[in-house]
Amino acid sequence: MSLSFSSVFPLKRSRAHEVCGEGGLVFAAISAGQAKGAVVWVSERWQPTVNPEGLSPYCDPGKLLIARADTQLDVLTSAETALRSGAAGLVVAEVSGPVGLTEGRRLQLAAEAGRTTGLLVIPEGAGSNAAETRWRCSGMSPSPSPRQNHPPQNSHDSTHWRWSLIKNKIGTLSEWVVRWDAASHRVIVVSKAVG
Repeated sequence: MSLSFSSVFPLKRSRAHEVCGEGGLVFAAISAGQAKGAVVWVSERWQPTVNPEGLSPYCDPGKLLIARADTQLDVLTSAETALRSGAAGLVVAEVSGPVGLTEGRRLQLAAEAGRTTGLLVIPEGAGSNAAETRWRCSGMSPSPSPRQNHPPQNSHDSTHWRWSLIKNKIGTLSEWVVRWDAASHRVIVVSKAVG
């Protein structure tokens, strides 16, 4: 059964999702750009802070609220609180270690209660079974980092990414080669990935 990209992205509301891979921050930045309303972005203090200007090719930096926490548990607690409040359209949480089933389930319940989308940026293999979807994102050519201030050279940036849906509660997995089109402010599916 073939899965259409538009059935899984933009991410389903009222659910918590995960992303890993070197393109995970770009995936999160694009998701922030697609979100309605404010975006809360939480990370541990020791991690480099996401640069709001670095998000500008993908997302309005003015709708971003950056929060820092001392530990991963504090990041997850902050994300849960933000999700439950319903005040943001998207809550992004960067974590450095595994996410347990209990923590993942708490985030799902908070996302449902607040009717908000959650996105955890996780290390490879560190996800929770409670996640609605898990994506692996890898670059196929150089891409700007949301931690830097290097926007694409033109509105038709030729950077391509491989976005693989590696966990899906619906059950169907797939992957696509995509690129960002700044002029239309959306993800363009270049092709269904093969191999």
